[in-house]
Amino acid sequence: MNPHNRPDEGRLAPRLIEEITRLADSPMRLMEVCGTHTVAIFRSGIRSMLPPGVELISGPGCPVCVTPAGEIDRAIALSRREDMILATFGDLMRVPGSSSSLQEERAQGRAVRVILSPLDAVKIAEEHPDKTVCFFGVGFETTSPAIAAAVMEAQRKGCNNFYLLSSQRLIPPAMRALLSAGKVNIDGFILPGHVSVVIGKAPYCFLAEEFSLPGVITGFEPLDILEGIYLLLRQRKEGRTEIEIQYSRVVQKEGNPRARGIMGEVFAPVDARWRGLGTIPASGLALRDGFSQMDATQAFDLPLQDIAETPGCLCGEVLQGLVRPPECSLFGTRCTPEDPVGPCMVSTEGSCAAYYKYGRGNEG
Repeated sequence: MNPHNRPDEGRLAPRLIEEITRLADSPMRLMEVCGTHTVAIFRSGIRSMLPPGVELISGPGCPVCVTPAGEIDRAIALSRREDMILATFGDLMRVPGSSSSLQEERAQGRAVRVILSPLDAVKIAEEHPDKTVCFFGVGFETTSPAIAAAVMEAQRKGCNNFYLLSSQRLIPPAMRALLSAGKVNIDGFILPGHVSVVIGKAPYCFLAEEFSLPGVITGFEPLDILEGIYLLLRQRKEGRTEIEIQYSRVVQKEGNPRARGIMGEVFAPVDARWRGLGTIPASGLALRDGFSQMDATQAFDLPLQDIAETPGCLCGEVLQGLVRPPECSLFGTRCTPEDPVGPCMVSTEGSCAAYYKYGRGNEG
């Protein structure tokens, strides 16, 4: 059964659901790691199609959501400098820090720019040589090669006024930390397609080898997700525990060596703090010595404070798959997309935002 050749999608979806139902002879809890999967699952109503016992839970796959408030505060502090232009992606604008947000700072006249590409920040630095320009870079392996390319371009062009505030994170170490904590029961993983385009299959093999858990690298169309679920159930039925690639039309086994090479040239893994998961070894990216002159944390006085969650906010528990967003007492009342308390309600990939938009009152 191969959804890559789709002569009749209307017939293939019911066949996949029929096969999933046939194989679902005992409960199976599957975590979708990627926030884009979470949104796609809700938008397509996949939860309502699945048989009882096949449960989908959301994980820490939203880079904006896992960024701690202390790192947001560092970006806010930079934006308040008189000579500063702070550039970042739009999803970060409304994420609350301890007392403000970048959107609030811009409303007060700070020079905060929303950009679509890290190279846009380099262009801003070129156009404003009398200003200090900092790119607040948040993302997973999907965006890290582009951020690395922007750093290299800024160095090539001699943009001495360009800096990077790196809040990048790596997915596999977070999955290891999640499983090692032993708090959530997971029987398999729907693995992220976009991240896997870069890193390939090998970084997930520890799931099968060390934790005896299957994983399927899955695309984002409804048929992709259904086939990913089918492949996970088939592995269990056949007594296999492997990492498979469903998204083979895009993801190669070895990933993208060139993209990883650019990342490795510019960045080195460092310990990083994740909202909900704490500090995870080698799960962040910092500039290597050859580019350290662009490191905003070294160039400016930017203490990183450990800021507690807003009382009642369960974003940390949501990111670990321990609770569903509606179980938070703030969900849909004090915390809404228009007036968010936590980042999971802000980002378009956040679980709370997806539940609010597509799943209020029902899970499908």
